[in-house]
Amino acid sequence: MTGVPFLLVQLSDPHVGADWGYGDPGEALAAAVESVGRILPPPDAVLVTGDLTEHGAETEYEELDRLLAPLGAPLHVLAGNHDDRAALRRRFGLPGAGEDPVQYAADLGPLRLIVLDTTCPGEDPGTLDRQRLDWLDAELAAAPEAPTLLAMHHPPVWTGVPPLDAMGLAPADRGALAEVVERHPQVRRLVAGHMHRTIVGDLGGRSVLGAPSTYAQALLDFRSAELRLTGEPPGFAVHALRDGELVSHVQPVV
Repeated sequence: MTGVPFLLVQLSDPHVGADWGYGDPGEALAAAVESVGRILPPPDAVLVTGDLTEHGAETEYEELDRLLAPLGAPLHVLAGNHDDRAALRRRFGLPGAGEDPVQYAADLGPLRLIVLDTTCPGEDPGTLDRQRLDWLDAELAAAPEAPTLLAMHHPPVWTGVPPLDAMGLAPADRGALAEVVERHPQVRRLVAGHMHRTIVGDLGGRSVLGAPSTYAQALLDFRSAELRLTGEPPGFAVHALRDGELVSHVQPVV
C-alpha cells in the first residue's frame, strides 16, 4: 500500500432546529465540524446521513449549509424522514424534481457513492419499492469495477432494540435489497443514520454501519418498547479507502 488514504467523513442526524435532545443541535454540529477539522489529512468529501433538519424548513437548511461550510470539502447529502425532499433539493442542488425520492450516484475519484432513498414522507419507518430497487440495480450495473459505498437513511439490519426496529426497514425490504447487493460485488459497505447509535451488521454479504448522531444518542435497551435518550457522546464515521481496501472508523466528537 502506498500514499495517504482517500477519506470520506460521514456526519449523521444533526436535526438542525430540534429542541428535544441534549443542548442545541446547531452547537453540537458545529462541535462535530470542528472535530472533523482536526483529522489529518483533511477529508476529501463529506456525506451527511440521517435527519438533516427537524422540520424540513428552508431556514433550517440554510443553517445546516452554514454550519457545514467550514469543512471545505465536497458535500453529499441525503433525505431523512424529517426532511423535505424539495427544500433539500433546492438548497443543495440535488438531481430529481420536487418530492421524488432523493437518489443519485457521485464519482468521488477512487470511490463511487450511491445514495438510495429509503424514506416514506411523514413516516418514521422506511420503505424500498421495486422502482427504487430497480434504479439501484441499474446504477450498480453501470460501474461494476468501481469500489462503491451505498448510503441510505435506514440501516437495513435488525437491531434487537424494539423501538429502533419499529422505525426501520421491514424484513421483506431488507431481503429485497440484499438480493440486489449480492449481484454487485463492488459494493464494499452500506452506511446509514436514523438510529442515533453506532450499529454494525451485515446484509447480502456486505457490512452495514449505522453512524451515531452529532446531536443525541438512543439508549441501548433490548427490553423497552419506548425510545429513550442517553448522555453518550456524539460522534461521526470516517471511511478510509486505499488501494481498493475500505476501513471505517467511528470517532467521538472531541
